[in-house]
Amino acid sequence: MQNTSTPFGASQHARRNGSPNSRRPPTDTHRPSATPLSPFVHRSWLEYRELARAALPYLPQLLHRWLPNGRRQGSEWVALNPRRNDVRLGSFKTNLRKGKWADFATGDRGGDVISLAAYLFDLSQAEAARRIAQMLGISNGGARHD
Repeated sequence: MQNTSTPFGASQHARRNGSPNSRRPPTDTHRPSATPLSPFVHRSWLEYRELARAALPYLPQLLHRWLPNGRRQGSEWVALNPRRNDVRLGSFKTNLRKGKWADFATGDRGGDVISLAAYLFDLSQAEAARRIAQMLGISNGGARHD
């Protein structure tokens, strides 16, 4: 079963199964050393939302970089899904105003730019948040450094 972090730090799997380790900080199991995640793992849900909101003005540039085969259609970015053998534009879309995205062919979806980055690059939410903050020049305190 996939171990997904919740905004409260315990994995859904651990909370469901009453694991005694459910209060430990989650670790990044993609890395062999299984070291604790970046500082964003201990951030509150509101700080994730603030980062996602701060990234919205840059979403068209991020999408052009992450999904270069796509194009703007009204208020959406329509692209091929790089996670599957997608051959036709139309089913993988991102709302440019809200950051919500979905692949209507597979049912994969998310509510913000952080979840999109995590999905596209097979990252944890915390790692995706850290990388987006770094790309945008936002420190852990939320201030943008120009």
